[in-house]
This record gives sequence, C-alpha cells and structure tokens, in this order.
Amino acid sequence: MAISTTIVFRRDSGAPRNHDRTMEDAYEISSFLNSDIIRLLGPALASKHKISHTTIERFSTSLTEETELKGLLEILTSADEFARFSVRPGEEELIRDLLMNNPRFSFDNPNCRDSHVKAKALLLAHFSRQPLSGDLAADQEQVLVIATRLVPALVDVIFLDGSRWLANCAMKVSQMVTQGTWESDSMLLQLPYFSKELAQKCEKNPGGSVTTVFDLVELEDNERRELLQLSDAQWSEIAKICNRIPDINLAFNIPDREEIRAGEVINVEVFIERNLLWRTDKVGPVYAPRYPKLKQEGWWLMVTDAATDELLSMKRVYVKGDSNNVRLDFAAPGQTGRKWYAMYATCDSYIGCDVKYYFSIDVKGTGARNEEDYMEE
Repeated sequence: MAISTTIVFRRDSGAPRNHDRTMEDAYEISSFLNSDIIRLLGPALASKHKISHTTIERFSTSLTEETELKGLLEILTSADEFARFSVRPGEEELIRDLLMNNPRFSFDNPNCRDSHVKAKALLLAHFSRQPLSGDLAADQEQVLVIATRLVPALVDVIFLDGSRWLANCAMKVSQMVTQGTWESDSMLLQLPYFSKELAQKCEKNPGGSVTTVFDLVELEDNERRELLQLSDAQWSEIAKICNRIPDINLAFNIPDREEIRAGEVINVEVFIERNLLWRTDKVGPVYAPRYPKLKQEGWWLMVTDAATDELLSMKRVYVKGDSNNVRLDFAAPGQTGRKWYAMYATCDSYIGCDVKYYFSIDVKGTGARNEEDYMEE
C-alpha cells in the first residue's frame, strides 16, 4: 500500500494571522501554463468569469513586473465592463474632486469625462470612505459588484506569469472592495462602531497594542470596556462580528512524500480548519456593510518556491464549515535534494486574516520506483 505522511505547516512567525470559504466551486490553474499562451486561454478565462475577452487581453498586456497597487487599480478600471459608466452633466467636477482629494494617490490632469476614470474615482472613494449620494452612489455600487467579478480574472492572468507578489496584491484589492478600506488601514475598521480614532487608541493601548480582531477578543473584559468606552450591547454586537471574521489553521498530507522524484507532479492535500469562538456557529455570509450584496467568504491557496517566490500552484476555494480540504498540484524541480516551499492562504473578503506556512520536500533522482517501498512489512 502507498505510504503517506501528514505534516503540519510551519507558520512564518512574521506573517499576520489570517482566515477562509467552500470547495464545490473551487478551481485550479496548473502552473505548467505560460503567459505566451494567453491568447489560447483568454476565451476560456473570459467565459469562466463572464467578462469580455478584450478585458483579459488588456490585463495581460498591461501587467509588468513593476506594477504596484496604483497601477493595478488603473489596469482593473481599464476593463471594458466599466465603459458603460458615462459621465453625466455636472459630474465631471465631482469626479475631479474625488481624485484630487484622495488621501492615498495623486493624479495629474485626469480626464474626468472618461468612464474608466469615473470608475476609478468611485473605487478609490470607496476605499477611503468618502461619502457619495444620488446617482454617483448608485453607480459606485455597480462598480463594486463588477470589480468583484474582475479581480479573480486579474489574479488568473497574473498567475500565468508566476508572480506571487502581484497576485497577492490583486487579492488585497478584493479585500478592499469588500470592506471599503485600504489594505494598510487598521483591521479593526472592519468592525462596527470603530472609527480611525478608536483604532488608533487601541493601537496605543498602555496595556499592550491592540491591532487585530484577535487581540481585541483576548483582552480581559474590564480592560476592553475601559479601552473601548462602549456599551455592553455595542460590545455584544462587535463580538458577534469578531466570530464571523475567520481564524484558520492549515495542515497537509503529501502522498508518497518519501518517494517524490525530480520532474514528477507533487500532490498536496490541504486541510483547512476554521476556528470559531462558539462551536454552534456556522460560517455565514461575509460581514461587509459597505458592500452592496451578500458575499460568500472565499480564499486563494498558493504554493510558491520559497527561494524565488515563483507562484507554482493556485486554487480558489469557498469554506462553508469549520473543516474543509482541497488538493494542490505542482511539478517537482529537476534538481535533487531538499526543496523549500511556501503555502499562502489569502482571504478574498477580510483584511488581516491571511496566513503563510513553510514546508519542505526531499526530491530524489529520476529512475524506476521500487514497488517494495509501497508494501507494508
């Protein structure tokens, strides 16, 4: 019989804590693909994500190794799907004000009559929580729903080039769209009753900095009450939301781990455990009061070469219960010896919940397998 070993990932001590959604709709794209064949894959990706083939091509031709968050947002809002947001009479100056007053990025002479610029302004206003009303507020809701469909397609295109950093940046945009905040803002701003001022007060807490939902939950009742200055009813509401924000652990199994040879396909069975404060609770829809529709919590799982950060395998999954499993496949290197890999789990809906682990595999030389290695003694 085949020998398999179950191993727990070694968490990167410098990584933030993170959390997860279900497996039926999970998809996987093999890392054996190359960006040179985007023309062949484009129609399939467009069909999968229900977007324009032209949008897929534009994503592919616009992305570079130097692309950062600002450029990524420019590329995202260049999609054909935003062409319908025409600028109404009187909106041009409002759009200009949104861009010029954005606290994160500056823009030189934007063409505020362009529908794609309008979409970008509405998206940035959402991240900065700039108030909108009337037609612009209604347009913004549609922009958010379209962006949610476009970001996974953008991640897929990035995957074909193997850039883990850029793929992760795009995944952060998904979190930002869902929560209406920047990826660099406090995780606590995802909770009700939290303002930037209260989040800063928590960070400066004399008894120990409170920067995450997990820090907040672990405080003693008296210390938390003194820090927040909120009523018991308000804290009860916050506590319920804290339980909906995911806290996950990963473990995995690699069948035939001791017999992996150079160039073979490695199968990694990943087990996702979602910790719940109250065991009777179920994983419900994402808490996202600034997003216009109900959304199910999703995760991207990524395997990378730990030395080069090259993205080797990726799968998007949806976690419904407190325990889920999924398989990732990637090719073993052509060289023998110990090889280190990193496993990332990045949430598509919550900021501050992502996790990173390391694992290693000893790759053997090519040659015939000894069937006796698979027999029980």
